[in-house]
Amino acid sequence: MIEIKDLSVTFGSSTAVRNASFSVAEGESFGLVGESGSGKSTILRTIMGLNWNWSGTIRVADLDPARTPRKTLARVVQMVFQDPYASLHPRYVIGHQIAEPMVINAIPNVQRRTAELLDLIGLPADFQFRYPHELSGGQRQRVAIARALALSPRVLLLDEPTSALDVSIQAEILNLLNRLRRELNLTFVLVSHDLAVISYMCERLMVMRNAAPVETLTREQLRAGDVADGYSRQLLAAS
Repeated sequence: MIEIKDLSVTFGSSTAVRNASFSVAEGESFGLVGESGSGKSTILRTIMGLNWNWSGTIRVADLDPARTPRKTLARVVQMVFQDPYASLHPRYVIGHQIAEPMVINAIPNVQRRTAELLDLIGLPADFQFRYPHELSGGQRQRVAIARALALSPRVLLLDEPTSALDVSIQAEILNLLNRLRRELNLTFVLVSHDLAVISYMCERLMVMRNAAPVETLTREQLRAGDVADGYSRQLLAAS
């Protein structure tokens, strides 16, 4: 579903990602871990087509983000951002924000589909008339997930989707994402600094440091502490 080869991303004279390569099978959940500034989120934004100064190869369902029309790419891959409040417009009701991608893409039965998406994420249909400030952090993140699913994408890019939430709510969102992956046959790429979250959510993961990949591990290797690189061992010990 996703194939990344020798991806490098620069911002002016700074290199944000250096020679990153990995692949993700259809239906798999793949994790990116590492310290802040290691390039994890930059990879997601580049896959999504939000960064343009990059080299290497990116394929998402055989599409190249640099050569694919925006609407076409949006029907295949969507992103859920870290801060659910910042990713929602404060002056629009929830229903409008979930429906907007469908309206832009001329998808029929928008109102019915909006209600179905709210039901899918576990919120009552009347929540579509509420504003973001009237919802809790966990409810706002559920809305962000519903909006990401509005165009029925095959891939979700998850940029620390629970780090801005209370600990008591984090498990609810992670369980929701796991259920949606099973029911909708979604493919995930999940960025997190929390190895427990990665272990729970992902079959494989790539450790990054200083903009470059360190090593790729399976969930079983992570849980057993079977890591080859010294930095990975430090990361595991710190967690």
